[in-house]
Amino acid sequence: MRDAAVTPEGDRIRWVELPGQEPPRVYVHGLGATSPAYFTEIAVHPLLAGHRSLLIDLLGHGISDRPTSFDYTLEAHADALAAALTAAGVTGAELIAHSMGGSVAIVLAARHPRLVSRLVLVDANLDPIPRAAGSSGSSGIAAYTEQQFLAGGWEEVRDRVGPHWWSTMRLAGREALHRSAVHLVRGTAPTMRELLLDLKIPRTFLLPEADGPLPGTDALTAAGVSVVAVPDCGHNIMLDNPEAFARATAAALMDRAQSNHA
Repeated sequence: MRDAAVTPEGDRIRWVELPGQEPPRVYVHGLGATSPAYFTEIAVHPLLAGHRSLLIDLLGHGISDRPTSFDYTLEAHADALAAALTAAGVTGAELIAHSMGGSVAIVLAARHPRLVSRLVLVDANLDPIPRAAGSSGSSGIAAYTEQQFLAGGWEEVRDRVGPHWWSTMRLAGREALHRSAVHLVRGTAPTMRELLLDLKIPRTFLLPEADGPLPGTDALTAAGVSVVAVPDCGHNIMLDNPEAFARATAAALMDRAQSNHA
């Protein structure tokens, strides 16, 4: 386990690091998750092993600190992640980022371009979404006020999301979880989708095949984003179908290696 201070108050982001060759790979989890639990099997998969790999937990999540003074906007998450990567001596990383982590990764690439050489987005949030009371995801968490969530709304969320997601969600600070959800459904300006379209680095978007076509696929493809449907999985593609996920991710990363080689 490694760590770095990422705020003026000294709050620390922590990560599990696997040694290997450059460029480094950075794995970023989604809302209420933790990267070692979601990505270890992938990082050591024969198709992906051998690179320096950082399985990093965003501030407020997993093994990282959970400050209550932090606002947990997507921009703040991205800047804190940038501080951790800079402290780790990372530049030009390949980011494999799930759900909210994908949104943070897009913002990171836009705000700190020297840190990111490629994005592999895993069913990431690209657009603002409406708050929806009773939903088990970010829209349901964001439907509470922070006071409501802290006063007992978190228990309702715990019961809705079930024991699998709660096993990592319970590690997140409650303020961190709520604020992250609020800012995720609010999105960014320009939106995450607009930021993604403007990036000049290689970008791949993985989504569950069962979800049907990704809205806006034509525009993404026209901008150079590779959109890849993965079979036999839900939102947690890397957990539901790790073999197909590893193949799709390796292919996305190999594309650049081949183009550079050419």
